[in-house]
Amino acid sequence: MKVSELRQKSKDELGSMLLELSREQFNLKMQKGTGQLSKPDQIKRVRRNVARIHTILNEMASA
Repeated sequence: MKVSELRQKSKDELGSMLLELSREQFNLKMQKGTGQLSKPDQIKRVRRNVARIHTILNEMASA
């Protein structure tokens, strides 16, 4: 997910994406704990996307 794509979205869209990614992150952590995680790099990807969304939301709040 690119930052330029995120900047074009509204706060509501970013909030719903954040909720969706948080659920995905939880599910990936549970899969890792039970040894069912097939692609460990997904955790890193989701974590960074969550951080990107938080950054964009903070920038919107500052402006």
